[in-house]
Amino acid sequence: MQNNLEQYTQRSDLTFKYNIDLGRHGWLRLTPAYSVKLVKNILSLVDRNKEILDPFCGTGTTPLTAIEKGIRATAFEINPFLTWFTKIKCKKYSEDELKLIKKNALKIHPIALERYERLNWYPKIFNIERWWSDKTLLSLTALRSAIVEIFGDVHDKTDESNLTFGLVWIAFCRLIILTSTAAFNHVSMSFSDIKNNFSIQDVCNLFINILNAIIESCKNDIEGHAEILNIDSTICDFKEKTFDVVITSPPYANRISYIRELRPYMYWTKFLKKKNDAGELDWRTIGGTWGIATSNLNSWHCETNFLDSRYLEKIDAIANSKNKNASVLAKYVLKYFYDMNSHIKNLTKILNNNCELHYIVGNSCFFGIDIPTHEILSDLFRKNGYNHISHAIVRKRNCNKALFEYEIKCLWG
Repeated sequence: MQNNLEQYTQRSDLTFKYNIDLGRHGWLRLTPAYSVKLVKNILSLVDRNKEILDPFCGTGTTPLTAIEKGIRATAFEINPFLTWFTKIKCKKYSEDELKLIKKNALKIHPIALERYERLNWYPKIFNIERWWSDKTLLSLTALRSAIVEIFGDVHDKTDESNLTFGLVWIAFCRLIILTSTAAFNHVSMSFSDIKNNFSIQDVCNLFINILNAIIESCKNDIEGHAEILNIDSTICDFKEKTFDVVITSPPYANRISYIRELRPYMYWTKFLKKKNDAGELDWRTIGGTWGIATSNLNSWHCETNFLDSRYLEKIDAIANSKNKNASVLAKYVLKYFYDMNSHIKNLTKILNNNCELHYIVGNSCFFGIDIPTHEILSDLFRKNGYNHISHAIVRKRNCNKALFEYEIKCLWG
């Protein structure tokens, strides 16, 4: 680590905020997403003929940035909603496909008006009235019913038309968050006390404006090709090809749940159907903390010989802290690195000789105890046979002066 940490700033251009106005990259917000600029900087040194892998796809920043530069990319993602979303994000759209969507979208308004007085389907989100006012919810359900009638529901088709019409559902996802009380003034999503009442007219007009903007962003030609796969990166069960470059940003050990921010999208698109679904998915996700994912930690155990003793001492220090959550947080940190070690070990099965790896990671702090994720992961890479390992600070993360983002670089073979 460099000595003078005061020189580093938060650098919003190296976060998801940089992506907001970059066409497809700004379709949906996910706070933990990393910046297109970071990926571009790495790709600027990569040969166009290389095979790129992102084993923690998230919202698809790496594969989309790669194919925009004409480079082939493959991405793994355990969350089925994010897999579906990134497929839509990385698809090439013909002029005829985009015209068809715009033409059919004109039928939505009259059907939504007619459906407004009916009882329409809505998701079983806990405390849904916290998200939307009664009037807004009636408007959203009527609009959704009209979309289903014209374009079909999200899971009605498995062919290419499902991805094409997926643009309509991405627009709907943006609409539900814009009309909600969700606030993003902090690292973790919160709620505003003010509820706006959106009429059916307001909702339809806003939806069409969003959809038109999304369609416009699809007109830029994409040279490369991306394959987006619903795969658990701790297993890396993939036999189709091997890779030359890995560019990724795995979840951090900071107890920020992806599911928390994605939950409204996933319920409205039926990727989540009952209340336990979110927790069960988060339990399978590295660093997941939602619902059952936390309670399961109480009975979870593993061998600890994969970690160096100096890092185990830090985890023990968390466990021995005078805090009611100390024990479960210590297990959370241990499981995070256990899962990351499984990923690092199994990833070797699909890497070419001299594959270069770039991991954007963040350190953590629990009860004043620093968890140097960059150092621990570098050590795990080393123990699993990787070489030429280095790490450097990318930026300061937030107001906590102890938290930074790092790039770990190494080679395989």
